Amino acid sequence: MIPSSIVANKARNNGVEPSSESFDVAALGIEPLNARSVVLSSLLGTHPPRQSARSLIALAERFGIRPGTVRTALSRMVAAGELESDDSQYRLTGRLLERQREQDTGRHAPDVDWDGTWWSVIVESDRRTVADRRSFRSSMQGARMAELRPDIWLRPANVAPPPRDRGVLLTRGELDTDDIDDLVRRLWPLDEIEGQARRLERALVASRAVVDSDEGDETLATTFMVAAAAVRFLRVEPQLPDELRPTAWTASAIRHLYDDFLAVFQRQLGEFFARVR
Repeated sequence: MIPSSIVANKARNNGVEPSSESFDVAALGIEPLNARSVVLSSLLGTHPPRQSARSLIALAERFGIRPGTVRTALSRMVAAGELESDDSQYRLTGRLLERQREQDTGRHAPDVDWDGTWWSVIVESDRRTVADRRSFRSSMQGARMAELRPDIWLRPANVAPPPRDRGVLLTRGELDTDDIDDLVRRLWPLDEIEGQARRLERALVASRAVVDSDEGDETLATTFMVAAAAVRFLRVEPQLPDELRPTAWTASAIRHLYDDFLAVFQRQLGEFFARVR
């Protein structure tokens, strides 16, 4: 992968002054990508979510991952029911298609006015397997619910309701609480979210300038990771109504910045795939 210093220098050459933090992968919440992560990130960002083995292997090589390692990862993902294979083409299946839907939803802010009500989810039974608990938690997080305490999840009803599984109570209504702002801060780490949004803001602005001018694949791996960080952030960002947001809330700007970045990044990625097919 190209060092972040090269990306930063390219950004400066295009009139953008990035901070060193902007391209600190760890600060953006993205660990170095392994073969499975590269495959998933590529397919989750593709509509329809389908790529050839050759394209996925070529992309992974930009991260220093050997072709044999990618083929092994693809085989294991097919065996695990995460992918389906057809004539050297791989596509998402099962729960990962729902994850892509959640990811796409995160790119769009809620288009309804909040009426002051909240979604509440309460688990009735404690007789659940570990797998069931993990699946339920993933489902709640995908619906941007927040856990008040074990098996009790809340959020403002300015978004679609979460899925209701068997043995789960789902209600909508007003909350009577002493301090609504304190409740929101107990449900979501707002300061942490704001800090992450500011780092992403700097990274997206600088990366957009780099991708827009880059003539080759030199920075593809780094900008790919910036895109992955933005997608991960938007998938779980709580989408709070205006009435409950802090005064400073950079998260609202990330969607527009990501849309601008995505247009040029997809062009760069598409040109890369066209060359390796």
